[in-house]
Amino acid sequence: MIIQDVITHLEKLAPLAYAEDFDNVGLLVGKKHQPLTGVLVTLDTLESIVDEAIENNCNLIVSFHPIIFKGLKKLNGSNYVERVVLKAIKHDIAIYAIHTALDNSLQGVNDIICNTLGIENKKILLPQQGTIKKLTTYVPHKDADALRLALFNSGAGTIGNYENCSFNTEGTGTFKGNEASDPKVGERGEYRQEQETQISVTFQKHLERQILNALVESHPYEEVAFEITTLDNYNQHIGMGMVGELPNEMKTEDFLQFVKQKMNVSCIKHSNLIKDKVKRIAVLGGSGSFAIAAAKSAKADIFITADLKYHDFFSAEDQIILADIGHYESEQFTKTFLANYLSKKITNFAVVLSKINTNPVKYL
Repeated sequence: MIIQDVITHLEKLAPLAYAEDFDNVGLLVGKKHQPLTGVLVTLDTLESIVDEAIENNCNLIVSFHPIIFKGLKKLNGSNYVERVVLKAIKHDIAIYAIHTALDNSLQGVNDIICNTLGIENKKILLPQQGTIKKLTTYVPHKDADALRLALFNSGAGTIGNYENCSFNTEGTGTFKGNEASDPKVGERGEYRQEQETQISVTFQKHLERQILNALVESHPYEEVAFEITTLDNYNQHIGMGMVGELPNEMKTEDFLQFVKQKMNVSCIKHSNLIKDKVKRIAVLGGSGSFAIAAAKSAKADIFITADLKYHDFFSAEDQIILADIGHYESEQFTKTFLANYLSKKITNFAVVLSKINTNPVKYL
């Protein structure tokens, strides 16, 4: 097994195509074709984490947060980022970061929070736009079924649990051969009119390359005419944050104590407790101030997130309760989730859960 095999499993869970534009995800250090010796899973990559990987004979670190976020202009060990990268390279250890790709996954960070708190009827708080594409092409009637099957097998026609594929058997098309043409499709230098089927399928954007490969390999024409458009639809299976409901309404102060216990939180910063009871809950792991308006629009009673600044709390405007549980605290269970996921996929190599608490914030 090589490192790329692990990456393939990770990107089935959280395709990098859905990471935020500002982020730096994927294989940050190392070579993807390097033979694998073991995997260490962590929330952050520090020097102590690299040491832990060395001790456990793991040459791949799967980290939630990227160690390289801004461009590196030099590598002389002058700060912790450079020291981590230098040590990893010296010991042939690869580093892979998943970050907002997992944030935007339906089974990712926010789903973990919801499951921890028992939140039901979950849906994405901020669905991504522009993640669904549509392919339209034409094919001779006799080849339509084979092409349709090839596109389906490559992942086209299904968004979430829904199939979307249409066919128009009334279209016509023209094939013109050339000196390199296959005569069973058209004769050299001649036009031939054939009845064609129009095939239109939708697919998720991270599948585009394999969809096009299937189209070219399975289409009878040497030069395939097709069109790909990006749809404006919001994808209800990909996006930031989640909103759902508690099984039963809870007193607000009881719920906050419940959150402290379940999320292993020392303290919670919150806005004015304007509601005596809460039931509809919005969550967003990590820095979530940008989603306050969305949480209010979703009619959430309380929004659980992290990294709220002083003025962010004014944004509650007595319409919602804002609760800041801490950045690390909101994402801490992510590494256990990733380790369990990889352990099920990789049974013949060690998947080690880091024992190091990387939270840089301490409380009195």
